[in-house]
Amino acid sequence: MTSFIGDYTCKVDAKGRIMLPATFKKQMPAGAEDKFVVKKDIYENCLTLFPIDEWKRQNEKLRKRANPYSKEGGRFLRGFYKGAAEIELDASNRFLVPRRLLDEVNISKEAVLAGQDGKIELWNKNEYEGYDIDVELAEKFMRESMNNDE
Repeated sequence: MTSFIGDYTCKVDAKGRIMLPATFKKQMPAGAEDKFVVKKDIYENCLTLFPIDEWKRQNEKLRKRANPYSKEGGRFLRGFYKGAAEIELDASNRFLVPRRLLDEVNISKEAVLAGQDGKIELWNKNEYEGYDIDVELAEKFMRESMNNDE
């Protein structure tokens, strides 16, 4: 599994193309396809970019756990897949993000690409720079997740 580390401010051209930082390209496994799936994040006002292999892995997890025939499962899956688009790197390591997705998260001329383990988040630069961790929430999460490892 790929683990993306770092955050980078990138220009967005008039067509909606963004250059994948060389560091992220180097962090991809040798022989990995230059295809991704981009979608609106469920919880945050950003886009999420999954390498195609990670997208397939996430889909396999969903198939095992989500019941598409239950009301809740159907709604979750609909929301998860809503607006998803497959994209590909061009010869210059740029990818074209559909304008509707960029508009949904208010990205125009600059974006921040932030590594989040197996995925990359695409943020409006100003929103990302103003993002602060909620210390109480982080503490609660760490306490609960550390207890689950025992």
